[in-house]
Amino acid sequence: MDKYGLIGYPLGHSFSISYFNEKFQNEGINARYINFEIPNIEQLPEIVAQNPDLQGLNVTIPYKQKVMQYLDTVSPEARAIGAVNVIKVVHKGKNTLLKGYNSDVIGFTRSIEPLLTNHHQKALILGTGGAAKAISYGLRSLGLQTLLVSRYERPGTIRYEQITPDVVHEYNVIVNCTPVGMYPRTVECPNLPYEALDSRNLLYDLLYNPDETLFMYKGRKQGATVKNGLEMLLLQAFASWEIWNEN
Repeated sequence: MDKYGLIGYPLGHSFSISYFNEKFQNEGINARYINFEIPNIEQLPEIVAQNPDLQGLNVTIPYKQKVMQYLDTVSPEARAIGAVNVIKVVHKGKNTLLKGYNSDVIGFTRSIEPLLTNHHQKALILGTGGAAKAISYGLRSLGLQTLLVSRYERPGTIRYEQITPDVVHEYNVIVNCTPVGMYPRTVECPNLPYEALDSRNLLYDLLYNPDETLFMYKGRKQGATVKNGLEMLLLQAFASWEIWNEN
């Protein structure tokens, strides 16, 4: 029986394990998906050695960057982003090769692309973590200029206090890559001049719990197009399966 799994720490509730095991059952695929909750990334080689039927892994916090040193190859996208969240395990005789990819960028670009119009040329990205880097890479691949927003002074970023009405008119795509507004703290939202938003703005929130965050609600009230991250999550899972099963 083929094995797939998720490495991270702590794992808690995982979307992947329920999604993939349900998929395997529904489609009659002889495989199972396991959570590998490891307190140290140094345990990865042991997991690979102890599970000879392992075909692929997803990688979550806090190992998306640390895992890269254990991989034999890394896709150009994942290297440019600096994070891997999908590993294809290739068995060649006695050798096992680990190949790294980033499905964040695949899921996001497939999800946002249908919403983009000609007047969407520039995007504000709220946050500076691994997800923000993947989102920035994805938007640039779609032809948009990007600007990251941080709570602190950082090179190449602006702070929330510097986001004026003129900024949200110019950078009319806004993507929230922070946990601000996630359940149970649903009464919070990123600090933006929401009153300046209009129908030319597109607000995309990587969060999906709640279905409509306060960030999305405030944008929708101003006539903006809004979308949450649930479709991206599903498209990431599809992309993982494609990566694991491509020849």
